[in-house]
Amino acid sequence: MATSSDGSVNRSLPVIESGVAHPCGDAIDASNCDACVIKWIEHRAAAAGVKPGDDEMIVELSVPVVGVETGHDRRRLRRRLADLSFVSGFDRHTHRLRLVFDRGTCPLHEITDRLTTTGWRLDLNATEVRYGTTADVIAGRSMWKRSLHWPGLLVGTILHTRELLLVTLAGVLLAAGFGVTLWSGPEWLRWTLLGCSAVLSSTSTFPRAIKVVRALGLDVDVLMFVGAAGATLLGYPEEGAFLLFLFGLGSAGEHMALARAKHAIEALATLAPETADRIDADGTSRTVPVGELKPGDHVAVHPFDRVPIDGEVVHGVTSIDQAPVTGESVPVNKVPGDEVFSGTVNGEGEVVVQVLREAGESTISRIMRMVEEAQAAQSPAERFTAKIEHIYVPIVFVLTAIVIVIPPLVQWETWPESIYRGIAFLVAASPCAIAIGTPAAVLCGLARSARMGVLMKGGASLESLGRMKSIAFDKTGTLTTGNLQVTEIEVTGATTQDELLAAGAAVERSVSHPLAEAIVKRAQSRGLVLPEASSLRQISGEGATAIVGGSIIAVGRASLGAVDDSVAAAANKLEDAGNSVVWVFRDGAVMGVIGLSDTPRSEVSEAIALLHEHGVKSVAMLTGDHAGAARKIAGAMGIDDVRADLLPGDKLGIVQDLRDRNGSVVMVGDGVNDGPALAAADVGIAMGAAGTDVAMETADIVLMGNDLRLVADAYQLSKASRRMILQNLILALGVICIVSPLAIIGVADLGPAVILHEGSTIVVVLNSLRLLRWSPRRS
Repeated sequence: MATSSDGSVNRSLPVIESGVAHPCGDAIDASNCDACVIKWIEHRAAAAGVKPGDDEMIVELSVPVVGVETGHDRRRLRRRLADLSFVSGFDRHTHRLRLVFDRGTCPLHEITDRLTTTGWRLDLNATEVRYGTTADVIAGRSMWKRSLHWPGLLVGTILHTRELLLVTLAGVLLAAGFGVTLWSGPEWLRWTLLGCSAVLSSTSTFPRAIKVVRALGLDVDVLMFVGAAGATLLGYPEEGAFLLFLFGLGSAGEHMALARAKHAIEALATLAPETADRIDADGTSRTVPVGELKPGDHVAVHPFDRVPIDGEVVHGVTSIDQAPVTGESVPVNKVPGDEVFSGTVNGEGEVVVQVLREAGESTISRIMRMVEEAQAAQSPAERFTAKIEHIYVPIVFVLTAIVIVIPPLVQWETWPESIYRGIAFLVAASPCAIAIGTPAAVLCGLARSARMGVLMKGGASLESLGRMKSIAFDKTGTLTTGNLQVTEIEVTGATTQDELLAAGAAVERSVSHPLAEAIVKRAQSRGLVLPEASSLRQISGEGATAIVGGSIIAVGRASLGAVDDSVAAAANKLEDAGNSVVWVFRDGAVMGVIGLSDTPRSEVSEAIALLHEHGVKSVAMLTGDHAGAARKIAGAMGIDDVRADLLPGDKLGIVQDLRDRNGSVVMVGDGVNDGPALAAADVGIAMGAAGTDVAMETADIVLMGNDLRLVADAYQLSKASRRMILQNLILALGVICIVSPLAIIGVADLGPAVILHEGSTIVVVLNSLRLLRWSPRRS
């Protein structure tokens, strides 16, 4: 850290370049003073051949911001920089920040100060410099004018997309062919231009049509080529070429839309670094490919770097921005023993992480595999539209034949007129928009959900969730944090609290349950020496027993031994106060009870309110706790349907009961001990599942983080996706139902039929893409 000449503190700017004369006589070092950065800006512009004119006293920098990946990141960045007048915008495609300021000033330190705790940084070595005049700024114009941004982006997209480039060239040739026709040019030139346009338009669609015909099948591609061929044979080559051009343009747009949706997911794979700093046994650090890391290796994660691999912190303390994986908006503190995930962003602390899984089994890799499987599985709506298309296309061919044959036979019109009208009907009735509208919406919905930390295992889950009116939540670890703490210890007779706690912990240390872990943790914090336990036996839903010091110690429910009235009164008092109660017995006689409390998640009330607001009628809490304690916690969360004193097997019955009452039910659990209930529900949602194999295998939907508001977000997204599918179907069917009859009666010629039909295909694709920018509505 250094101080500038005016006394301000400059932070976070690294050495930018060397070999350039420093104003003070040294090499340029942007961490030294503002004058260095100003000099560096001038040098960088000169090196790029950019020299300011006499009146150009405004500098514009285009600076990449590393680490800004998601829409949430962009919103956070805008909020942090909103009050800085020299920030003129952020390009979401190139991730570049645009700064406009007077020459001789240095705004970079103000930017880096705002980014110090975010994990983002400015890539100054990729900075671009431009100069302008004061008039440009007063007029509100940037050197990269907004009016030029989209055309430039469009040209770049065309040049880098082969299919779109060929269709664009086809459009140019088609326009030239129309021009030759209008100005009565040579026929050979007219046919040559239109023929080349048709060939270029069909490079993607024609091979598919040929493949279908060889298999003795019919589909939309075949329909279009039959229509184009028929129009050409009737002497309307312009209409035929125009049909193929729009069909090719729609196909290119469809492929681009699907590619964009897939890219939204594949971008997750780029989050994890390709290399890591492995710490060898002798303590030296060496940069190695991530693929070489093995479980047990230690890697160093530096401040503001991305975590290269799934692992456990073994040294150091930091905060991790887990938004790319779990969707959590606030960085999570990490201490030794905490798990971290590849692709997340480290904060200010430097930590050493022990590798838990190889790169191919990391959380990011498993997310990618799940999404690929989800994209391959068809949703009910997709299966329905595919079935409709399979039946509908032959019907269109039959109806087209009828439209062509009947009028000449009854002498209503000539064969050429009838054929032309039949081709117009064939084009108008083709189900292109129906075929693409549903899968495009489903794919975009799946991509959007994964980007916000919700993994849906296929379009069926995406469609089904929004129809649910009843949701059941497991309590411990789902509605609450699962971090239980011992609050009270009540004993009987001559038994001491330490004696009771040591006996209970001796049994519970071999039991995997949050209550058991809390009891063992309290005994260890008191420094108690735990006696050995043997003959451990766990009783499902009741507790556990073991032989400790020659006596049989039972820990769990009151049903495990003889209950003393005074202890029962104390237990009831603890339960009424919202505590969970664990009984401890020695040889069947009660030793006492242990009261434990759990902390509700801070966002639960908001999540429940959002679910009710968006259409969920019934929200239930399922727990094995005493009814009094359960009702107290549920009341604070806004839940009125409480199912308490449940054994593990009881949850299945509750799920069935809720289904009988409400038609369908969603079950939300932690994915570890709620597997049967998650599988039995119409839609199972496992939360906090980053790194949890059981949750990823069992549930239909996986929340990578612990924020229960993601359940409400996923519910809203499901409803938005279903609306999008319905909109696409209505639009596609509407165009068919309106234009087809008009084509039959001769009101809609081939040209309008082509424009309306192919236009509807492009519209449903663009409509589906809106899901990629969808944002949930929260209170």
